[in-house]
Amino acid sequence: MFMEAAASKPQPGSEKIKHSLHLKEREKEGNLGLSRFPGIIGQVMAPRLRRRRHKKSPTVAPVVVIPPTVVTPLPLTLSKPGPSIDAHGFFSLDSNVPGLSQLILQKLNMKSYEEYKLVIDGGIPVSGFGFQCPQEMFQRMEDTFRFCAHCRALPSNLSDSKVLQHCKRCRNVYYCGPECQRSDWPVHRKVCQELRLVAVDRLMEWLLATGDFVLPSGPWSWPAEDVQDWNTWFSMRGLQIDATLNAILGSHAMTSLWASVGRPRPDPDDLKGSLRRLLTDVLSRPLTLGLGFRVLGIDVRKTGGSAVHVVGASHVETFLTRSGDYDELGYMFSGHLGLHVIMVGVDVSADFLHSTSASPLEPGTIQLSGHRSLYHDFWEEQIETGKIAYPDMVVAFHPGFHASLNLMEAWLPTLLLLRDYKIPTLITVYSHQELAASLQILVNLDIHVTAYGANPFTSLKPEQVYSNPNKQPVYCSAYYIMFLGSSCPLDRDN
Repeated sequence: MFMEAAASKPQPGSEKIKHSLHLKEREKEGNLGLSRFPGIIGQVMAPRLRRRRHKKSPTVAPVVVIPPTVVTPLPLTLSKPGPSIDAHGFFSLDSNVPGLSQLILQKLNMKSYEEYKLVIDGGIPVSGFGFQCPQEMFQRMEDTFRFCAHCRALPSNLSDSKVLQHCKRCRNVYYCGPECQRSDWPVHRKVCQELRLVAVDRLMEWLLATGDFVLPSGPWSWPAEDVQDWNTWFSMRGLQIDATLNAILGSHAMTSLWASVGRPRPDPDDLKGSLRRLLTDVLSRPLTLGLGFRVLGIDVRKTGGSAVHVVGASHVETFLTRSGDYDELGYMFSGHLGLHVIMVGVDVSADFLHSTSASPLEPGTIQLSGHRSLYHDFWEEQIETGKIAYPDMVVAFHPGFHASLNLMEAWLPTLLLLRDYKIPTLITVYSHQELAASLQILVNLDIHVTAYGANPFTSLKPEQVYSNPNKQPVYCSAYYIMFLGSSCPLDRDN
């Protein structure tokens, strides 16, 4: 078994890894997906019956009819749980703003993180969870951001003479008084404009959660090799994008949203910009998978179909994810013979869990499934036993193993497994600094890095670090690293 082999094998460069991780320990709060919590909170608050659904896109021009992506439903399966990275991130909020995690739970009418996680996992809401009207919901969501960005004071810690007020430019960060705002301005001025976009986007995400913002879809009208980045993708989908955005701008859902949030409605250009950013945020993951297929030379016309495993998956990749979100991957490779995307992680949402199967895929179909497990356990239980085939590619979105020793220890068996079995692998990171730290760790593990760089399909939606609001916003999957096997000559010859 792999784990036994790994245990007896010395870990290359372990001292160098520990030194690098200690230097990066202070960064962990900003690199564990905490910037995603605002959107998740909005989605958790969504009424259960109105959660995301897919509708037909508005027709803009006749197109050649190609069989649509089909998702095969599979029965539910659960595997043994492991340590929750979601919980790690949630409670690390308190490291910058003491008491922030409890404030969030209070505003959500929840008593514990377990109740919060239950709702994210698709469980039955706890007693007391819910809101009387949209206005109350949006107000409570905004209340979770109310703390002084300079002194970190929560409302409960302020004297009666002080009231938290937001920056009038970005309507995002709060201050307990003019003194804190003036002291913070040299830092805040550098990010104020980007944080204004964040404030709009986290409200507009409601339209995704309810299904009122329908993703453009349909066969690509350009050859796939001509679509190299977001600029060419938007040019290809131009008329369809315009029709989609104009339809949602004039919809009752948009009017109702801005009537409920208690703040002025932005102008049409700002709203269109936000919708475009949200669109790239949803489609970044499938198109990044496509980038990996291209660069790593994965044969999508293989008989029986191709399989990609998304490892370390959590609610970010699976909560409210629907089959249509990955249609674009199928259109990117129009002649594929079936694509199976398996999400593996201890925090995969319960309503996304399906059993995996080794059965051949139907040509032109995409199958999504999930498995709650650490990946090296999944490998032993599912792949080594022959229940499913070896993956053609493995992807990890923001694994964050550079951020702390605990995370590195959790990821080490999987990294060694991918190296020793020579599985084509792609990982994404938030920033150039994280890219450099992750590359160093992979080099210390004698992993053969084949490519790295800026991701042409990065999300264009800025992500704010929840408990450190004036930290420079980051962008999901901004950079990628691809690797294959070992860099040691002896291992590569075997």
